[in-house]
Amino acid sequence: MKRIFFQLVFLISLNSCTSEVKPVVFETTEIESSFDAEITAMYDTAIGNDKLSKTLNFKIEEAIITTLSDATKKTSLESILKDFNMEYLKFKNDFPDASEPKWELHIETEKTYQSEDVITIAISTYEYKGGAHGNDKIKFLNLNTKTGEILNQNAIIENLADFKTLAKTHFIKSIDKENDQIKMEDFFFGKPFQLPENIGFTDDGLVLLYNVYELASYDQGYTEFVIPFEEASSFLKVH
Repeated sequence: MKRIFFQLVFLISLNSCTSEVKPVVFETTEIESSFDAEITAMYDTAIGNDKLSKTLNFKIEEAIITTLSDATKKTSLESILKDFNMEYLKFKNDFPDASEPKWELHIETEKTYQSEDVITIAISTYEYKGGAHGNDKIKFLNLNTKTGEILNQNAIIENLADFKTLAKTHFIKSIDKENDQIKMEDFFFGKPFQLPENIGFTDDGLVLLYNVYELASYDQGYTEFVIPFEEASSFLKVH
């Protein structure tokens, strides 16, 4: 399995919680069905039958499904895996002489942060249906610790315009520490600097991650960097 998370060099630990509300506990769920394609799914689920745990688990599964390239039905994660396997079997039946390697679909999540305000889950998916390379993505899911609802960038960051200026300086450092003549247009398809779709929390600060399709060149791979809390804290609505 392609271990995407090895690219994320974060220390992952549970923050201490002084609230009287008991913190949510997660366990790893694995779908162990047998498939013809190479399919694995291991993801975090909140323990318990209370409303909060059910909401968190629904949001996590929903986010995984919408991350996948072919998720039109959006019924359940297991049905998505079965559909992928059926598509692979149909391909083998239609093209019995094809020399393509076995198709792959791998799903993995990692809880990178948990506090009294926010839980961040990193969702990693890898899909391969033949060709030169597969399609891999990482998505950060930020959830309200008390309600389980998704926190978008506006719910996390105060004054996005000024934060964008801060993020730009860290982006430049992450791609080339020696070149101060970098043109943002070369990375953002002719546009000025853009924030990534994925902003999440780790114990070290805010992590910003660009998937390969967000920057101009596929060969660039993932681009990710961390803004330490001491620099980011004045912009944060939750922490």
